[in-house]
Amino acid sequence: MAKMSIPIFILSTLISVTLASQKVTSAYLTYQEKTKTFELHQNEELLSSAPWVVKGSFSNQINETGWSYLTISSSSDFPDNIQAYFAGYLEASLTRELISQTWINNVEGYCTEPYIPYCQRLYDFLQENMDWMNEQIKAKAATDPYWHMVELFLYQVSGITDGYFNVTPQAGSTNLDPFGFYMLQISGDMEDLESVLGKEDLKSHVFGSGSCSALIKLLPGFKDLYVSHDTWSGFQTMLRVLKKYDFAFRSTSQTKDLVPGQTMTFSSYPGTIYSGDDYFLISSGLASLETTIGNSNNDLWKYVKPTGGVLEGIRTMAANRLAKTGDDWAKIFSQFNSGTYNNQWLIVDYNKFEPGVVPSKGLLTILEQIPGFIMHMDITELLMNQTYWPSYNIPFCEKIFNMSGQQENVAKYGDWFTYDKSPRAQIFRRDNVLVSDLESMTRLMRQIQ
Repeated sequence: MAKMSIPIFILSTLISVTLASQKVTSAYLTYQEKTKTFELHQNEELLSSAPWVVKGSFSNQINETGWSYLTISSSSDFPDNIQAYFAGYLEASLTRELISQTWINNVEGYCTEPYIPYCQRLYDFLQENMDWMNEQIKAKAATDPYWHMVELFLYQVSGITDGYFNVTPQAGSTNLDPFGFYMLQISGDMEDLESVLGKEDLKSHVFGSGSCSALIKLLPGFKDLYVSHDTWSGFQTMLRVLKKYDFAFRSTSQTKDLVPGQTMTFSSYPGTIYSGDDYFLISSGLASLETTIGNSNNDLWKYVKPTGGVLEGIRTMAANRLAKTGDDWAKIFSQFNSGTYNNQWLIVDYNKFEPGVVPSKGLLTILEQIPGFIMHMDITELLMNQTYWPSYNIPFCEKIFNMSGQQENVAKYGDWFTYDKSPRAQIFRRDNVLVSDLESMTRLMRQIQ
């Protein structure tokens, strides 16, 4: 949790808990050709003749289900950067109150002027990284799909900022304030950047230190394939949004081909334009999810630099949108490794699964990242042999395990840090056989927390 007084935290959570249940709020943005302006329409019926850019709906059911629900769609009639910017603008317009509460709960007071030395180092790092990304965007985004996706991510965050502050809609920008709503996009990276940049008090984090478990379960006879993910964290992260994005992005601004991952549904947070947990279901037929493996080898932090790396959430969304297969996803994500938010990723390709049929190669790909190094491999055969694949914050790949300092953790703390004898490893090994349907899968995943 960010530095703040307890009364502010209590006030914020009380506000969120006492919110009345909201009916679905809808809105859309139109473009007026005559005046060359954009106009926001809230709770109005979408006219079939209106040249809408983005449309969306929001329902706050946190008091009933623990979740709010957001859907945003964009029109292919407009350039990708316009779609991205106004998708962010509309999302902030619909979820402004939750964004405000999330900022207070997690970020407010973390780095305030005058900056202490750590905060100045963090600002300089993020600004240099932003400048470097913009140099790459300017040089390559017109023809390189990867940098086009990076560009669109930044445009969308720009829209979040303008929509939140209710400024007149404009063209947007990829040059963001590092300490603005960009902070909501890099909470996972921040835990590692604090170590790299010498934060004085490592007990205090933006969003706090989250933990995860994941399970891929193949039912007997290849009847079905279940994918599940747990995230647990501090009370300050209780404001959750289940999001569905349907964006008509093209591979580059010079092509007409839509990206494979045009539509995705994912768990998320107010003002955050990727999951962060992470858990995504994608229209390409892929599911991507991860648990954090971290890095305990201080010698590797030298590979975390402000130039040459793209932070994790941006790379994740680029891979989600561009990839057609698990191998595609791994290769795209592996580019420009930032060395921050180091995770074990699981990529399930449902295009490779047919009930009752022996799965083909490429059904399950895993990727593990540490600073300076990434490994990925197809483990479909291993999944078929043991009928499940668990993930619980410990590296599977021996090279990653050793390079990241896990052996030293085992020597200090014992089996808690071993891959095969840690408590969750043993629970998954014992109880995965109890999974026969979604209800039993849910029961196991709640127990594993």
